Amino acid sequence: MQRESTVTKSEHTDTGHIKKVMMGSAAGTIVEWFDFALFGYMAVYIAQNFFPTEDKMAGLLATFAVFLVSFIVRPLGGIYFGRLGDRIGRKKILALTVLLMSGSTAAIGLIPTYDSIGIWAPVLLIIIRCIQGLSAGGEYTGATIYTVEHSPMNKRNSYAWAMSGATYFAFALAAGISAGLAAIIGTEAMGDWGWRTIFLLAVPMGIVAFFIRDHLAESPEFQQMRAEKKGQLSYSASQVFKAEGSNIVKLGGFIVLYALSFYIFSTYMNTFLRTVIGLSSVQSLTANMVALLFVTALTPLAGVISDRVGRRRMMQFAAVWHALFTIPAYMIVSKGASLEAAIFGMLIIGIGQVAASVVAVTLLSEMFPTDMRYTASSMCYNITFAIFGGTAPYLAIWLTTQTGSYLAPAFYVTVVAVLCFFWVTVLMPETANKPLRRYHTEPAHDAKPAVSMGKASAS
Repeated sequence: MQRESTVTKSEHTDTGHIKKVMMGSAAGTIVEWFDFALFGYMAVYIAQNFFPTEDKMAGLLATFAVFLVSFIVRPLGGIYFGRLGDRIGRKKILALTVLLMSGSTAAIGLIPTYDSIGIWAPVLLIIIRCIQGLSAGGEYTGATIYTVEHSPMNKRNSYAWAMSGATYFAFALAAGISAGLAAIIGTEAMGDWGWRTIFLLAVPMGIVAFFIRDHLAESPEFQQMRAEKKGQLSYSASQVFKAEGSNIVKLGGFIVLYALSFYIFSTYMNTFLRTVIGLSSVQSLTANMVALLFVTALTPLAGVISDRVGRRRMMQFAAVWHALFTIPAYMIVSKGASLEAAIFGMLIIGIGQVAASVVAVTLLSEMFPTDMRYTASSMCYNITFAIFGGTAPYLAIWLTTQTGSYLAPAFYVTVVAVLCFFWVTVLMPETANKPLRRYHTEPAHDAKPAVSMGKASAS
């Protein structure tokens, strides 16, 4: 295995520098997921303005179909920006993607309604969502890689948790602002113009995130790889899959659970609380905000635990928790039919979701070598999220409509969780407390148990 360079060691032991890296990475991640969260939370209003129909469910299905479109193009953005990130560096790509994301999100708030320009309204919405998807394809994986590559070997998850925390906080922020504005101006005004003002907040947020990232240094792991490597500096998607396809599939099998449960927990739940349970817009958004703030607070602890017990045990815990408690949580929410029941049920689901997301952010770097890391992780993450995350709200509504059971989405998550447990147990290697692979020609990690914290060497 390679030894880390002196430059890398000094960077990895500078706690102040790592905290700046965390802040810069998290700032862009907040912008990205704030933007994506808004579309889910504003789905009812978007349906009213862009897909007017007497059948509310049909309008929601059309809206979540557009939600899915951005996920379909995310793998393309992941491959494009991933190749650039592996060739020219992580920092430049992260600065670019946050500007694209914030600009496209603000544009949604400026599109005229269907009543004003007819079919061009949903067409423009789809085009802008595609731009969002392309930029998002390179954002999240790049931010997690950038953080992990700066972190000490035995504390990678203890720092990378910030990406998961930023994601949940962004959803909580979007829910909180949406609920607050709805409470102040009322549901009718929200449907007329209020929802637009929230999308426009992406502009100042994106500018701030850009300037924070623009003042950060390049990843030392990437710098060292570029200094050592004499040959090819970036690879095509086919070359990456040929070299790392096995690890892409292995990690993708776990990210299926992460992607599905995340959007059932964060995006569909808001729609479920309003259309199935009958809570008001303010109540459903408040429940989302409280639950998301709770899981945000859990992410640092989950990161530390992951570094101590290893990635495999953390993944197994996430799968078991989802398998055991997703259906009971939905029953609590539906039977209680109140704000308190909604919050309690979401908190239960949130514990398993935190475990899945926190370990996934670090595995995106630990499973792949530096020279292919950005491309390989973007392919794995974005393709899996496109298939299982982007379809989650749509399938949840469709399953509920077809079966007539509000528990159908919960059964869906439960089945995936059971399959995921066996997948992890049989196929996933242990990567905690082991050096990152620098080149794809080096042997991949084996499936031996993680080294204990006491025996792990500090980077």
